[in-house]
Parts: sequence; C-alpha cells; structure tokens
Amino acid sequence: MPHIYLLLFSLYWAQGLPVGFMTHALPVILRAESVSLAHIGGFGLLMLPWSIKVFWAPLIDRYGAYRAWIIPLQLIMVASLVALSFLPVQALDQPSYLMLFFVLLLVMNFAAATQDIATDALAVRVLHSRSQHWGNTLQVLGSRLGFIVGGGVLLWLLDIWQWQATFLMLAGLVAFNSLPILWSRHGQVLKKSQQQLFKQSLKSYFTYFKSKPELWAWLGVLLSFKLADGLAGPILKTLMVDLGLSLQQIGLYISVLGAIAALVGAGLAGLLLQVLSRERALVALSIAKILSLVAYAWLAEQYQQQQVVSAWLIYSINALEDAISSMLLVVMLTLIMQYSRPAWAGTDFSLQVALMASVSGGLYIFSGVLADAVGYALYLKCIVVVALLALYPIYRWQTHRSV
Repeated sequence: MPHIYLLLFSLYWAQGLPVGFMTHALPVILRAESVSLAHIGGFGLLMLPWSIKVFWAPLIDRYGAYRAWIIPLQLIMVASLVALSFLPVQALDQPSYLMLFFVLLLVMNFAAATQDIATDALAVRVLHSRSQHWGNTLQVLGSRLGFIVGGGVLLWLLDIWQWQATFLMLAGLVAFNSLPILWSRHGQVLKKSQQQLFKQSLKSYFTYFKSKPELWAWLGVLLSFKLADGLAGPILKTLMVDLGLSLQQIGLYISVLGAIAALVGAGLAGLLLQVLSRERALVALSIAKILSLVAYAWLAEQYQQQQVVSAWLIYSINALEDAISSMLLVVMLTLIMQYSRPAWAGTDFSLQVALMASVSGGLYIFSGVLADAVGYALYLKCIVVVALLALYPIYRWQTHRSV
C-alpha cells in the first residue's frame, strides 16, 4: 500500500505544478503589470479543460490501460513547460506572442486535466474503502505541493532567476514525478468490465444520479459546492496586490505559506475522518469556510476605507482559508470516490469533479467584472451570503442519506 500512496502522490504533484502557476502565479503577474480584473478573470478560460474533461473521460475508461495514458500526458506537460521557457515574457504585449502563450498554457492544462482522469480512475480502483480518505489526503497534499512550487515558489524565483530557468525547473519536476509511474505495474491491465464496448452516453450518467433520491440530492451538493470559490475567482489574490503586498511577499507568504497551511490541513482532514463521519465533517468544515470568507470581506472593507492592515494578519487570514479549503476538499473527494462505480471509475469521478469545476470556472470568468462593478467589500459580502445558502443542498442530501 505505501507504494500506491507514493505513486498517487507523485501524479497529483505533477498535475498540481501547472495548475499552481495558472491559479496562483498568473493572476498576480498580470495584476502587477496593471492588467484589469476583468481581463484577469478572462484567463479563467485556460481552466476550461478541467470543466469539460468528462466528455473524453469515457475514452480513458474504454481504451488502453491507465498507465498507457498517464505516461505520454506527463511528457506533453514537460514539453509544454520547456516551450514556455523559450517564450520571452517581455514580449507578451505583442498579440502573436500572447496567443502562443495562451495556446501553450491551454495544451498544458488539457494534458494535466486528462492525466487527472486516468489518475483518479486508478485511485478509485486500487484504494479500498478504508483507505480512500488517506488516498484523497495524499491527492490534496500532492496537488497543494504543486501549487506551492508552481505558484508561490515560481513567483519568488522570478525575482531571482530568469524566466527560462524557472520554467525548465518546473519541467524537470514534472519529469521527476513521472518516475514512479514508469516503475509501477499498477494501471497496466484493465479488468474485463472495462474492456466491454462503451455504449453509455453522458445523458445516461445523469440517469445514474436520478436513480435514487440520495444521488439526486448529492448532485445538488456538487453543483453548489464551488459557488463561493468560483465567485471569488482571482479576487482573493488580486486583493493582496491592491493591499500593497509585493510579488515576493505574495509568492513567499501568501502562496507558499498558504500552501503549507493547506498541506497541514489535508493531513488534519485525514485524521479528522478517522473520528468524524464524512457527513458531519462536510458540514463543520463548510461553516468554517464561511467564517474564513467573512475574514476576507473584512480585509476588503479595510482596503476600501484605506485602513492599514498588518501584513502578518493578511498572511494569517490567507493561511487559515487555505487550510480550511484543503480539509474541505479532502472530505469532498472522499465522498466523490464513494459515489464512483469501479467499472466506470474515470468517468464517474471526472463527471462529479467536472460539475464542480464547471460551476467554479464559469463564475471565475465573470468574477473580475462583478468585482470591478461593485467593489471588493460588497462583492465579498455577497459571496458570504452565497456560501451560507450553499449549506441547504448539504442539509437536503443528508436528509435523504439518513432515510
């Protein structure tokens, strides 16, 4: 079992590196270059593959072994990062270079999202029910470590190294995290049930959720779970820039310290699920998440009133929110794995995650426009209200689950 955990950890770390750059470093870099919130929000289109990956997830379940998918996808991620290292960042104000930059990031995200399908399916098949929460803890640990390096460490290194050296380092890390899957025999052979002809459409998977009231209520949880995160979008990070923090402060104390807090949170979530049911943990952590958003709304209020806020208080609020979000994600992924059928592990898991990502990604695109229109403080207060309303689908699901 330890070698399985190592394998999953390495794969989630690899996919977390480019996502960390996209979600943590890119908004800060663009905002530091005086790009508007509306345009920064538009870069949410780069995350589109994570929202629509369910459309090609059945292909991963049907054709070939999971290992046969993961290895070439890792190589595509490495090649994309190497290509990005040769793209001069100073030339991004030219349309042709900007388009090439966008395309390379999109290809890298497509590869990472597809690798995630195969990795999630592999995890569903190899993890027993009693070890699922530890597997998902390692998933969050690996991806958050990727966020640390791809986001915070990258921002920090950009002040020290050249653009090319930084991205070549990321490419080397993805290649390094490909070694466990090269040595592993897991995911090489498909079971007979997975080799049958694929006849089910996407519509039939929604029929699966309609088969029981509990599953239908669970669909409501999936659709509402990421509402607050999607609306917050890049706003929480751009707020740091407007509060006066430097790139180095954001890279080290916001992204890195926040990601370390998330790593600790993921570990605590694994321990929490040893003593608390998944249902109760979901409610408790959802309430804690709302309180962290209240703290961000307070920060935004201080900014609009031009009040000075201690940098360490800002760091602490950010770290707390990251830790709670990480714990909540472990619980949610464990529940998603519980509702994934082994025969269609990649599709079921990807469908549920894609539903959350679609909501989050769609709202992300408009988050900058909305924040620009009403201001940080009012916008974040509205997000707190949305997060409170999202508790109802959880209550409804638990009611059906207890029947």
